[in-house]
Amino acid sequence: MLKTLWNDECGVILSAELVLIATILVLGMIVGLVELQCSIVAELSDLSSAFGNLDQSYQVSGFASYKNSGNTKARTYGASYNDRADTCDCDSNMSIVCSDSGETYK
Repeated sequence: MLKTLWNDECGVILSAELVLIATILVLGMIVGLVELQCSIVAELSDLSSAFGNLDQSYQVSGFASYKNSGNTKARTYGASYNDRADTCDCDSNMSIVCSDSGETYK
């Protein structure tokens, strides 16, 4: 029984067909992974631009409380911070971009 199963050639994939199928699958995976990498880089570029465009400036005013006698009971002073633009806060200087010609015309 085992010998007849071994000698049966119905449904056998030839090695040339197997090489052709494997080559097509590998090429398809490479193209898919390149497009995945390109889209991930584009999305992370958008995310970094969003973080760079956040304005972290703030201003808190102070206040004072006085006793009936006119003396100061409590006082807090105000604080502020002015966020200035850094060199990497704009979109025009992104050097990591996809150089695929199909991606540049989107």
